[in-house]
Amino acid sequence: MNRKFLVIALTTAIAGSLAGCSSTDWKTDDAADIKAQKKLIAEQQNQINSLESKLKVQDSELKEKERALTTQNSQSAQSTATGLFPPNAEPGHCYARILTPARYQETTETVMVKEASERVEIIPARYEKVTERVLVKEASSRLEMIPARYNTVEERVLVRPESKRIEEIPATYKSVSEQVLVAPARTEWKRGAASSFDNNVMQSKTTDTGEVMCLVEIPAQYKTVTRTVVDKPAHTREIAVQAEYKTIKKTVLVEPAKTREIPVEAEYGTVEVTKLVASAQEKRIKIPAEYSEVTKREKTSDDLLEWREVLCQVNLTATNVRTLQSALQQKGYDVGTIDGVIGKKTIVSANKFAQSNGLPYGSNYISIDTAKKLGVSL
Repeated sequence: MNRKFLVIALTTAIAGSLAGCSSTDWKTDDAADIKAQKKLIAEQQNQINSLESKLKVQDSELKEKERALTTQNSQSAQSTATGLFPPNAEPGHCYARILTPARYQETTETVMVKEASERVEIIPARYEKVTERVLVKEASSRLEMIPARYNTVEERVLVRPESKRIEEIPATYKSVSEQVLVAPARTEWKRGAASSFDNNVMQSKTTDTGEVMCLVEIPAQYKTVTRTVVDKPAHTREIAVQAEYKTIKKTVLVEPAKTREIPVEAEYGTVEVTKLVASAQEKRIKIPAEYSEVTKREKTSDDLLEWREVLCQVNLTATNVRTLQSALQQKGYDVGTIDGVIGKKTIVSANKFAQSNGLPYGSNYISIDTAKKLGVSL
C-alpha cells in the first residue's frame, strides 16, 4: 500500500507541476521571466527526485520483508519434515532427507510509471552579430589659410646724407719761465753791530740798555716759475662729409594672405551590433505516459525437507557416474576428472545444478531427479 501511495503521489506531483507550467503566462521577450521559469522547473525536478528516492527506500524495505518471510517459511518447512524413515521405501533403493527448494512463478505485468503530461520548453531569443556602417562625422567645410607671399629684393638706401662737420683744432701751448715775487723787500730791526749785517744796514740805534739795534734792509725774494701758455688758441674748421649709401635686402609683399573654403567629406565607420533574429518562444511538448514491464515473482510452494530417492551403491555404477560427470561438465560445472568416481567436486556441482533448476538437493547426496535431469538412465 505504501508503494502504491508513493507512485500516486509522484505522478500527481508531476502532473500538477507541469499543469502549473502550462498555465503560466510567460512573456517570452522578458529575460527575467525566463530565469524565473527555469528556477521553477529546477525546483519541480528536485521534488520529483525526492519522491523517487522515497520510492526506492520503500522498495528496499519491501524486498527485505519478502526475504525474511521466505526464510521463515523455509525454517517452518524443515521443522515439519515427516517421519524418521522414508515412507513407502522399496528394497534396493536409497533414500535421504533432501531439501526441495521453494518454487516461484514469475509473471510480467505492464504498469504505468508516469502519466502523460506536457513539458514547456522556452526557446530563447536568437541574436546574431552584424556589422553596420555608421556615420562618425558629418560632412563639413573648413577654412584654409593661404599665407602671404613675399619676395626678397636688394635696394640701395641712403644711410647718411651729405653734410659738413666742424673739426675742432686744439690750441697749442708753449712753456714760459718768469720770476715770481715770493716776498717783497722790507726792513727789519736786528740786534748786533752794523758791521755784522753787511751793507744792508740802513741805520743803527742804541737803546737805553746799550744794545745796538740795526735796521736791516731785507731784499725782495723771487723764484723762477715755468708755466704753459697758449701759443695758438683753439679754433675750428669746416670739413665737407660725403653722403653714405648701403645696399640692403628687404622682403616685400608680393601677394597678401587670404583664405579658402575646403569641403570635408563625411566620415563613416563600421561597428559590430547585436540584432534580434528570432524572439523567444514557448514550445509545449506532449510527453506520453511511461509504462514499464514489471516482473513479479510469486511463490507457488515453500521449501520442503522430505525423503527422496538418491543415488547409492546400487545405481552408482562407474558408467552412470561418468555420464553424470560429462553432463555437468558440458553445462559448465567443474567436476575435476571424469573418472566414474563420485567425489566432492561432483556432488557440489550436481547440487548447484539442482538448486538452479528447482530440484531437491542435499549436502552429501545426489537426488534421482537431478540424475534424470542430467540424462542419466537408471
